[in-house]
Amino acid sequence: MSRGREGSAAGGGAAAAILLRYLREQNRPYSAQDAFGNLQREHGLGKAAVVKALEQLAQQGRVREKAYGKQKIYFADQEQLPAASESELRGLDGEIAALSTKVQALQQSCRQMEAGEHTLPARRAPPAAPGTAALAGTPRAWAAVPGLSVPPVIGACFPELKDLNSSMTTPEMAGEIEELRKDCASYAEKLERIKSAANHVTPEEKEKVCSEQKLYCKEWRRRKRMATELLEAILEGYPKSKKQFFVSTEAGLALWPQGGSGGSAYAARLGQLPC
Repeated sequence: MSRGREGSAAGGGAAAAILLRYLREQNRPYSAQDAFGNLQREHGLGKAAVVKALEQLAQQGRVREKAYGKQKIYFADQEQLPAASESELRGLDGEIAALSTKVQALQQSCRQMEAGEHTLPARRAPPAAPGTAALAGTPRAWAAVPGLSVPPVIGACFPELKDLNSSMTTPEMAGEIEELRKDCASYAEKLERIKSAANHVTPEEKEKVCSEQKLYCKEWRRRKRMATELLEAILEGYPKSKKQFFVSTEAGLALWPQGGSGGSAYAARLGQLPC
């Protein structure tokens, strides 16, 4: 074997070992392009070497290969991985529970910090402490007050303050209740008028009208489609514009029943029915 072939075989074996170790450590499927992108900077592997090494590992049965259309993915053979014992599984479950609790605590802390970023409504400031008048309004003002090194973050201490500031006041709520009572009274009066009416429509009559409306709409759609196809076929060989065809007398379009004359009214109202 020549030196070039020996070097190529050695390089291919190193690439296969790197890819096998990577697939077993990650234990998730990768395409050749993904594996090349993840390992190219760290190990300097070429794409051709990665593709060849993955195909070699799949032929040897050391990794599994799945084809999805034109793309192939590779993943570690689960039967060759060590099986976790019951104690290891319980330990992993404990770690997952501890991390979940930590995540919830961090999320709660983030929400409190976000609420603390909202400033309070402007109010009259208390008298300045002796010797701090020159520092008023500056970041160093709080540092000059004995016992205070940083400005207090009230929102962080009281996260419900944000909800209270965005809530309605008592007079606003009283006005809203009064408006709702007026609306309820008007609706109740309207309901009584409807109940006391003598010309109620029976369910049978309503069903009959709805059925007829559906039938007429279906027929209208069919005739509209026929008319549209016919007009498009005529306009293919018509020398003038579509608008001129509709307004011309040679088109012979009938008058629209709801008013208007000629094809212009037909063109304007075509497609305006609610069904």
